[in-house]
Amino acid sequence: MRNIGAFGVTESICCMRLEFGRRDARSSPGTAVRPLPARSNPPSLASQLRNRLAPELMRRCKTAYRPCKSAYSPGSRAPTWEGKALCPPPPPPPPRAEAQSPQRAGAGGGGRAGPLPGPSSLPETPAPSWPSQGRLLPAPPGCEKNGDVKKRRSNQADIPDSLRQEAETCYRLRLPEDFYQFWKFCEELDPEKPSDALVSSVGLTLVGPYDILAGKHKKANSTDLDFNLHWRFFYDPPEFQTILVGDSKTQYHMGYFRDVPDELPVWVGANEAKKGCVIAQVGDNVFAAVKLFLSKKLKEVTDKNKNAILKDIDEKLTRTAKELGYSLEQKTMKMKQRDKKVVTKAFHGAGLVVPVDKNDVGYRELPETNANLKKICKAIVDAPTDDERLKAFAPIQEMLTFVQFANDECDYGMGYELGMDLFCYGSHYFHKTVGQLLPLAYTLLKRNLFAEIIESHLASRREEKVDQLAP
Repeated sequence: MRNIGAFGVTESICCMRLEFGRRDARSSPGTAVRPLPARSNPPSLASQLRNRLAPELMRRCKTAYRPCKSAYSPGSRAPTWEGKALCPPPPPPPPRAEAQSPQRAGAGGGGRAGPLPGPSSLPETPAPSWPSQGRLLPAPPGCEKNGDVKKRRSNQADIPDSLRQEAETCYRLRLPEDFYQFWKFCEELDPEKPSDALVSSVGLTLVGPYDILAGKHKKANSTDLDFNLHWRFFYDPPEFQTILVGDSKTQYHMGYFRDVPDELPVWVGANEAKKGCVIAQVGDNVFAAVKLFLSKKLKEVTDKNKNAILKDIDEKLTRTAKELGYSLEQKTMKMKQRDKKVVTKAFHGAGLVVPVDKNDVGYRELPETNANLKKICKAIVDAPTDDERLKAFAPIQEMLTFVQFANDECDYGMGYELGMDLFCYGSHYFHKTVGQLLPLAYTLLKRNLFAEIIESHLASRREEKVDQLAP
């Protein structure tokens, strides 16, 4: 027995089938043996094998090796048979023995080939090792992910996985790698108290999820802590997560801003709660945000010693950020791409992002501009009596009706915008309406964690004492 090429059948079996067919025809009683039609050029055995086995081989190749289409490099050609591609190309066979059979050796290069050798006259050639059925071939060059994983892991901060998991579990939010890298940077400045490494020089304190890295939550008296409210200032929407605090007089603080709770932050923002609800974009990572803060601080400080300290920290921060590959620009390309997805700026100016399909389903504009809506809110808050306030509430009631229609037609962004604007206005007269609009909007948008945060915040909205771990 001997395999012929990649067909996986033996020459002897095929010969036996042909011979048995002739014997059956001759041995049948009463059956006249019809001679085979004469042919001017009878087909060879190789031609018969090809005609019989090529369709079956094509069927098996298509079934077993369908995923391998992408395995060829752009410049290579797939093997073909009868004009049809076979997939994938077999590995090169092992080198044959130099000794040839007498019949094959006798046929010269230009002469006519002799008869096919028998099974015993050719050296044994192992069948090509095709991949098992359904097995995917290796990815083409440029698609390997192992190198990227190693590179990403090499840039990770030396923070224990258990501590990372604890910080993200407390907040139920994913934290970007620059968050941990900045903690290591502050550890180099002050190994004993990294949270206070920038207090005396820059005027910033690491708070929020940094309190988990510092272990402050383990020293808290209360065991039932709501981290949704930890360092959540009066105007902070659920999308905002405070990580740095500055001047307590203006309640300056920085934090990550994310559009969806299941995703990483889109940028770092800053707000001064005593002045209003506006959130300014200060970079797409914490290094860029602190760099911008340092630049403004250097222009304000006149003392030479303090100026020298600030410059030294600025140089260290800039060097570390460049080594880690973080951009120090205030507005990166990533942030500009996110701005294109914003459907409305809202009162806080950070913008709202909701999914909108090709038919513009997902968002519907409010019937009032931001300026007119602020006038309506002011009339409600400044109303001298409850009756006057109820009359001033009429435009809001009308918009609530429009929101119901919008929600029925999957334009969830309308209620999201109205609820966020009323929340940002800040008056307790709107808390009940906000409690109806925002949790529903977040639920419809499948942002359930934000719905929980806004409900907790409305139930305990404070202007002071926002540190949940304070004694």
